[in-house]
Amino acid sequence: MLKFICYPKCTTCRRAQKWLDDNGIEYDLRGIKLEKPTLEELTEWHEMSGLPLKKFFNTSGLLYKSLDLKNKLPNMTDREMLSLLSTDGMLVKRPILVGDDFVLVGFKEEQWKEKI
Repeated sequence: MLKFICYPKCTTCRRAQKWLDDNGIEYDLRGIKLEKPTLEELTEWHEMSGLPLKKFFNTSGLLYKSLDLKNKLPNMTDREMLSLLSTDGMLVKRPILVGDDFVLVGFKEEQWKEKI
């Protein structure tokens, strides 16, 4: 079963959820703010995704901007970034779709069609 991690007020998340529903794809829904990803989950998802860790940050979020992460991330280790991400779900880019052998961060319809 796919895990769909989202923030219900996010328009991109709502669009992704509609796409999943319209295509009859079953998933377990998880709110990223109420049930933030753990350090272990983020570490696993990062490895499975093959993406640079910076892609896991919600760069348009208020928290990202208020913490001045644009300037701080380049000087942080992967472990420090993962630890920071695990402190608050609002720092994490969403939606995240987790399958048995893949992780998709953000919603790009073509990429989702290809993986599912």
